[in-house]
Amino acid sequence: MTAPKAKPVSINVGEAQRVSGLLLLPPQARAIYVFAHGAGAGMTHPFMTAVANELAERDIVSMRYQFPYMEQGGRRPDPPKVAQATVRAAVTEAARLAPGLALIAGGRSFGGRMTSQAQAALPLPGVRGLVFFGFPLHPAGKPSDERAEHLSDVKIPMLFLQGTRDTLADVKLLKAVVKRLGTRASLALFEDVDHSFHVPARSGRKDADVRREMLEAVAEWTRSIL
Repeated sequence: MTAPKAKPVSINVGEAQRVSGLLLLPPQARAIYVFAHGAGAGMTHPFMTAVANELAERDIVSMRYQFPYMEQGGRRPDPPKVAQATVRAAVTEAARLAPGLALIAGGRSFGGRMTSQAQAALPLPGVRGLVFFGFPLHPAGKPSDERAEHLSDVKIPMLFLQGTRDTLADVKLLKAVVKRLGTRASLALFEDVDHSFHVPARSGRKDADVRREMLEAVAEWTRSIL
């Protein structure tokens, strides 16, 4: 059977701004993941594309989308207010394009954090849970959990997918954050994996193996919250 192709979509952010998105809709879908990119690369980055394709194989729709700065070719991420408004607009559009499917939101690094901040500020309509690919808990070399303070205001299930070599998330600190959040938070750790979800050759695994493990965890977690 031919794999589905991503369909270009347009998302209105307020009255004067539009950003691009990509909707990948497998035929037997049960949920849609509204998938924000990281700070340094947009929605067509190979990691984003691979995750979208492999989620489709697991009957999960994805809608990737650009933040305004990335849409405009900029390098400096948008201020939180703009980024959070974009998250909210993307969730609204995903619900319109895939009515009846369970909504999950989140993203890669910066995109995941902007999604959780948006959810903490005002619950995203209809969203059942959040999935973070490499939550950026702190800047590299500056361990702290201040960036996680807002997570206490998130009252829906959360899944953290994190590598043990991630320089933006000290494992001990992240484990403590997840413990404080209680039953609504789940942590899936991947040995020897860095913030870009690369694994060294000496491990005997490939990046694709790690990605497969992660997406199986996402699929299982999605079944559990639905």
